[in-house]
Amino acid sequence: MFEDILLQSDITAIADSINAVWVLVVTFLIFFMQPGFALLEAGQVRAKNAGNVVMKNMTDWSMGVIVFFLVGAGVSAMAGALTSGAPLDVGAAFAYINAPGAWVGWLFGAVFAMTAATIVSGAVAGRMKFSAYVIYALAMVALIYPVVAGFAWGGGLLSSDGFIGAALGVGYKDFAGATVVHALGGIAGLTAAYMVGPRRGRFDDEGNATPIPGHSVLFAVIGTLILAFGWYGFNVGTQATVLTGEGAFNGDLLGRVALNTTLAMGAGMLASTLVTTVWEGKPDPLFAANGLLAGLVAITGACVHVSWPGALVIGIVGGAQTPLVYRWVVDSLKIDDVCGVFAVHGSAGFIGTMMIPLFDTAGFSLNQLIMQVAGTLVIGTWTVLVSMVVLGLVGATIGLRVSEEDEQLGLDRGEHGMNAYPEFTAADESGAIADGGARIETDGGEELAEPDAAADPSEVADR
Repeated sequence: MFEDILLQSDITAIADSINAVWVLVVTFLIFFMQPGFALLEAGQVRAKNAGNVVMKNMTDWSMGVIVFFLVGAGVSAMAGALTSGAPLDVGAAFAYINAPGAWVGWLFGAVFAMTAATIVSGAVAGRMKFSAYVIYALAMVALIYPVVAGFAWGGGLLSSDGFIGAALGVGYKDFAGATVVHALGGIAGLTAAYMVGPRRGRFDDEGNATPIPGHSVLFAVIGTLILAFGWYGFNVGTQATVLTGEGAFNGDLLGRVALNTTLAMGAGMLASTLVTTVWEGKPDPLFAANGLLAGLVAITGACVHVSWPGALVIGIVGGAQTPLVYRWVVDSLKIDDVCGVFAVHGSAGFIGTMMIPLFDTAGFSLNQLIMQVAGTLVIGTWTVLVSMVVLGLVGATIGLRVSEEDEQLGLDRGEHGMNAYPEFTAADESGAIADGGARIETDGGEELAEPDAAADPSEVADR
């Protein structure tokens, strides 16, 4: 009898060790999404703003992990307690800081928080002050994201023990953060883009959108594929139990998550490509890339819950809506979302998560559908309102956007005193900046001519 207990103890210890190593490995894989974001966003801005974009991405990570360690993770635990009726114990909420056994789990949570924060930079590229962005990113990892994570994953408002979850008898289903991470980042980016205002020249005098090409489709697509690679850590890694306590391999759940992630990714890319081909007459590589990512976002909350045919449908819907929502944001809302983060991360995440009950392997539940819609409204409302307050305070104090001169000069020069591509953005002797086109004089004043291929490689589609 004693030997059986000892053997079981050994098996459990080995399983726990293997699971912990698995969590570390997938955490490192998720971190590798950071260079993917950097390439994706840098490719979709002008050459004169590429350095500013990658500086934001490095700052998101470097500042964010420190803030999330000292503040964010504890705030998440407190948000869970305050919205579930559980007793609030501030000391217990921050106990992880001095608990080495909790640090692996903390790091896994941190890479999710950093992903939510970095999504915003793509929406406000080309005109937001670096200092203003840093303050908003700090608020994202210290307050905005942690509260939502506490609501959904920390036993709070949307969990089965939270106020809304207890009333409906079900908890909110978002396996790896389609809404908690991606839709939060997408709608935060949309809010920030609205409050900062569009780039100079993005809309003409009649309010019609004018293309401002990015500088490298190649960067954007390579960044997309790096993100897709890291996404396996994001989704499959969230299935943190590789071995059960009895030592059995948890292959069925791992396989379901991996398959559903892969199918939705492919379906999203094909659906977006089909829509743009029908709509514009030709397939658009940037919308294909964005559709691939939107398919991944849409399935992120559902991958462990739904059947594989359901994953295909969710991926198709996520990809197909991407160009449609992007054009709605730009043409109808008149919001300059540079990298289309709301269409890719926001609407795709919300839609995919709300579709879970329709394909749930556990069967359809009306209460679950109500919870999914309610959770989406809660997360969206919280993010928009707090973002507006934070950005409003920043705007009233230090200002949100750079001067018109710095915007024309380029944020690399204006904000950082350097050029990512000095051969493409050097000033001429008169002080005018060759920002992708030669200067010409017209009756209406100075305008930009068509881009000169010798001066700037910015000949890619506007996204």
